[in-house]
Amino acid sequence: MDRDHVLIFTDHVGRFYAERYGFAPVAGRLIGYLYVCDPAQQSINEIADFLLTSRSAINNAVKLLETQKLVHRSRPAGTRADLIGLNPLGWENLGFDPEEYREMARLAREGLELLHAAAPERREALEIVVSLNEFLAQRLPQLYEEWSAAHQARGDARPRRKS
Repeated sequence: MDRDHVLIFTDHVGRFYAERYGFAPVAGRLIGYLYVCDPAQQSINEIADFLLTSRSAINNAVKLLETQKLVHRSRPAGTRADLIGLNPLGWENLGFDPEEYREMARLAREGLELLHAAAPERREALEIVVSLNEFLAQRLPQLYEEWSAAHQARGDARPRRKS
């Protein structure tokens, strides 16, 4: 792979995650690099060297992405360095976890209680938030199962959720 092309790609991914999810650009660049690097798991030093950034910036990005369950850290026996790899089903945490939507609906209902005497037009936005999030919480597990079945029908290994 041409390093310049990979760096351009990682910048595109970094920009996407910065704009869409508010991640630091280096976190998105890390995701982009892990999409295409070989081997698929890399040490923090290897990542920092390739992305031309500091180890501390990569370490902070890894910590952020670990909390989102988008990457995982492993240490092979007999080695001293952690290896960082993508968690392919971690994307559930960026919109596919129904519990996230249940919690958002619960919080919106709590807000509606504060607005119990307010005019209907004042309550409308929160009512929409409740309705949409309850709908998504109900439908996302079904959508995930449909995708999983289609994935398996293509002959791919059945995806397994990581906790």
